[in-house]
Amino acid sequence: MIVGKIELRVRYSDTDKMGYLYYGRYANFYEVARVELFRSLGFSYRTLENEGVGMPVINMNSKFIHPLKYDELVSVKTYIKEKPSSVITFEYEIFNENKVLANIGKTELTFINLKKNKVVRLPKKLEEIIIKSFEK
Repeated sequence: MIVGKIELRVRYSDTDKMGYLYYGRYANFYEVARVELFRSLGFSYRTLENEGVGMPVINMNSKFIHPLKYDELVSVKTYIKEKPSSVITFEYEIFNENKVLANIGKTELTFINLKKNKVVRLPKKLEEIIIKSFEK
């Protein structure tokens, strides 16, 4: 299993009229978390895209447990629990600044050739990094 953790602040522009993190913004938090997880492994989305591979989201689930509020510093834990092939699954736990679990989520992304818009397997370079990280 691979685990990452980042902290984000709930900005005013992220909130609804009640001052809570707007439900649509959770997808943004998931995206930042998975991009930073890749970066922590020594691989970036930019590298992937420069090699002609994209990673569109094909499925997303989110469970709202406790509201997050404006100006809270939240932590997002990101997990890759299974070795990917043509689909990679990320799981998330978001905690408020009091360490209360506020949200759990899951996204599934596939790999596509950006020129042909066709599904491809996990790029070899990324596969090697993930396998090595699972072994730690």
